[in-house]
Amino acid sequence: MKKHLPNAVTCLNLFSGCLALCHIFAGELETAAYFVGLSAVFDFFDGLLARALHVSSPIGKDLDSLADVISFGVVPGAFLFDLLRQAGADLLTWLPYAGFVVTVFSALRLAKFNNDTRQSDSFIGLPTPACTLVVASLPLILAYDTFGVTRFILNPWVLLVLAVVLSGLLVAELPLFALKFKSFRWQGNQVRFLFLLLSVGLLLGLGAVAIPLIILLYVLLSLLTRPKTAQAA
Repeated sequence: MKKHLPNAVTCLNLFSGCLALCHIFAGELETAAYFVGLSAVFDFFDGLLARALHVSSPIGKDLDSLADVISFGVVPGAFLFDLLRQAGADLLTWLPYAGFVVTVFSALRLAKFNNDTRQSDSFIGLPTPACTLVVASLPLILAYDTFGVTRFILNPWVLLVLAVVLSGLLVAELPLFALKFKSFRWQGNQVRFLFLLLSVGLLLGLGAVAIPLIILLYVLLSLLTRPKTAQAA
């Protein structure tokens, strides 16, 4: 029974991603963003369960990637497509489709991950959930805009640049730490605990606006704390 638990959680990730898509199709981007958050939670806990129960398998790895390509591949592309249309990109009828470049590069990133032995304990390139959380945070920022950034976000060229930058980060040769705890001791997990503490502080202080900042913090901490051998590579 226990060997099926991680795969069941992975399926919940996929199901939440499908619900997010349904709400995007209905124009309910804020609700869709919450389902993305739920997918990210399930994506974190399926791996945690597999490691805790020692039940990892090739099928589980493949299922995880198939779920991720929907929840963290198709979903961010659909978000960007809808946001680009809202931003007036329908004046250039082809431009909203450019949002799906993130979907293409997410699939490439997941394929690389499955065949890259360097990514067992860390990541090379931005993980697809992190990319999707940045995109999914935009409707929440727009819904509760206390910083006056709506005009900036709903600029088709800003959204297009964001899509290109995120696509590049997904496949970049950029070493990033993973939130994979082999134990919960401070020793060996200092960067992970520091990242989580700072992230909670940013979320409490800034709300949804904190999400892109948290992903930026994640990248910066990874660059600042990577081993010297990785820096020289």
